[in-house]
Amino acid sequence: MKEIHYKHIVQNVARLCEEANYDLGEDVVKAFQKAVQTESSEAGKDVLNQLIDNANIATQNRVPMCQDTGVSVFIVKLGQECHITGGSLYDAINEGVRIGYEDGYLRYSIVDDPINRKNTGDNTPSVIHTEITPGDHLEIHMTAKGGGAENMSALKMLTPSDGVEGVKKFILDTVQEAGPNACPPLVVGIGIGGNFESCAYLAKKSLFRPVGERHANQDIAAFEETLTQDINKLGIGPQGMGGSTTALDIKIEISPCHIAALPVAVNLNCHASRHKHVIL
Repeated sequence: MKEIHYKHIVQNVARLCEEANYDLGEDVVKAFQKAVQTESSEAGKDVLNQLIDNANIATQNRVPMCQDTGVSVFIVKLGQECHITGGSLYDAINEGVRIGYEDGYLRYSIVDDPINRKNTGDNTPSVIHTEITPGDHLEIHMTAKGGGAENMSALKMLTPSDGVEGVKKFILDTVQEAGPNACPPLVVGIGIGGNFESCAYLAKKSLFRPVGERHANQDIAAFEETLTQDINKLGIGPQGMGGSTTALDIKIEISPCHIAALPVAVNLNCHASRHKHVIL
């Protein structure tokens, strides 16, 4: 049985929170650079170059790449042979967020009551999803999920008769309706299958995959490619200025579902696709 102390988790989570907001992943930066070469609009190219400059400034000066430093969302893979000592796993993650957001001068974006809207003052509580896995490792994946793109996300309970075309129409309609409000170019996370709540989780989980990485299932990978092309034909473009780069990538995760159901969730991520991870 491997033991991991509470404080070790706190320290690593605090670091992830700062790095996610300061250091845009190489996968996203490369996608920006590739998009500059193919973008049809001069205004779109200018926006993409500004996004590259923005990412460089954030890294060099250790400042957030966006004023919206997001909800801290975690996918934690906890090995069944791993034992947390000195405190609870969830308390350690939230303490790490508290420290990371304070030390990193990151904006507090969480209110404790969705009706009364009082800020919690430390960006907690986090949203934490836990998966129990074989082995003795603790794997922590973190993303800082901005509010603008999250607000334009959607879920729909389709029926099997809607088929692939119905799924495709719902996804394209969601992106079209979002327009510039989700700060494109987007990474579009899609969950298909499961049920009402698990479908939304699949869409969120898909966003943790690196930009450019295709699904292992060839049919799903081909659907990702097709959707990327179709979304980029909408003409929304970088920051809604028009052009051929509305989405940097499309990610799909699937799950078995009820014979009478076809749930589909679309979780939009803005151009600041911030994800970091650590294995302890």
